[in-house]
Amino acid sequence: MTRPVPKIRRAFYVEPRMIARAKRLLGVKTDAEVVRTSIERVVEMEEFWRFIDRTRGSVKPHSFARE
Repeated sequence: MTRPVPKIRRAFYVEPRMIARAKRLLGVKTDAEVVRTSIERVVEMEEFWRFIDRTRGSVKPHSFARE
């Protein structure tokens, strides 16, 4: 069993309309879930794009076989 990661409380200002839009799009119920999910997705996408930049040009075009 892994130990739970501690959470840190932060205070910041966010437009209520943006929180409401994100809540609908992400399908979450609370403002805290909106913030946590949004940050997770930003981090995942940044890691993905950094991977793409690192590996760009290392695979030849059309080198994958279509099934």
